[in-house]
Amino acid sequence: MYKKIISKLNKNSILIGIAVLAIIVTGVLISSKSNSNNILSFLKLSPGMSADAVSKKSIDYLNKSVLQKGQTASLVSDSEESGVIKMKIKIGNNTYDSYATKDGKFLFPEAFTIDAKAVNPNTQPSAQQTPQAPNVVKLADIKKVDKTALDVYVVSRCPFGLQIQRAISDAVKNIPSLAQYIKIRYIGAVSGNTITSMHGDDEAKENLRQICIRDEQNSKYWSYVSCQMKSGDTAGCQASTGIDANKLNSCIKDSNRGLSYAKEDFALDSKYSIVGSPTLLLNGQQISDNDFGGRSPDGIKNMICDSSSKQPDFCSTKLNTAPAATSFSLTYAGSASGSSGNSSATGNGPNCAPAQ
Repeated sequence: MYKKIISKLNKNSILIGIAVLAIIVTGVLISSKSNSNNILSFLKLSPGMSADAVSKKSIDYLNKSVLQKGQTASLVSDSEESGVIKMKIKIGNNTYDSYATKDGKFLFPEAFTIDAKAVNPNTQPSAQQTPQAPNVVKLADIKKVDKTALDVYVVSRCPFGLQIQRAISDAVKNIPSLAQYIKIRYIGAVSGNTITSMHGDDEAKENLRQICIRDEQNSKYWSYVSCQMKSGDTAGCQASTGIDANKLNSCIKDSNRGLSYAKEDFALDSKYSIVGSPTLLLNGQQISDNDFGGRSPDGIKNMICDSSSKQPDFCSTKLNTAPAATSFSLTYAGSASGSSGNSSATGNGPNCAPAQ
């Protein structure tokens, strides 16, 4: 969604800092033997900025420096939690949990719960139970087959899932026959008769909506996805792309249809140890999009052509080589395309982690 700031300190720097602090504290102790309050005053940390001030600074930064034209971030709520400021930030129709340090210097798009007791396995994607990703196959080792198949695993509200879908959508718009080689699959889990997803209920519902359109109204899938990735307007996009609303709602509510389709995707998540959105499997082998030209229409075309024993006619067609915009975007390219996110455990570019 936006640039993830990582602060790195090496071991020597930490040891030197501790040594210097020890010398200073020792000096204070010697000069202040009779006044323990001086020592306590010296050791007391600065209070930092208020939660409101940190939130305002974060929202201003997102709107001025990160989000693309037509997008606006607004604050829903903020609170202090575990030593940081937790914010609910709304962008378009979606709300995200984000975090910032209390001095207002660092902004984080996500946080990971490292207390094992706090993790509820019933609300996490199935990939959470299989954290080790399979080996990423290099371009030279890709299997070439007569009819190649690219499976792309995403969640619908991941900025980088939207990025790869945008690149594929543009490729399919220019070469419609590419669609027959590509299938978008979704990462998630099932709790009772409800699917869950890494970014919450809104994402889970959109995942299921897209799954139902994919499996029951496939000819309209890319039209719908191309529309809703602009701003997340699902209702408007259903109407403008001619989705049969009654059929879609019936699929969503019928566990023998929508839920059953979703379970097929989730079973494959587990089988292939999918650990991030997006993850790309080419003929069952996990690949890095960087080996083929990145998350661009030409990169997508190259994945199909480089894995085909007999190259399709469209392989000589040159498509856009620029990376697609991340997150929701009214246009294909954005200023922050592919520039932020988690370091990849899949060998691809930035991606969304499997548990939030």
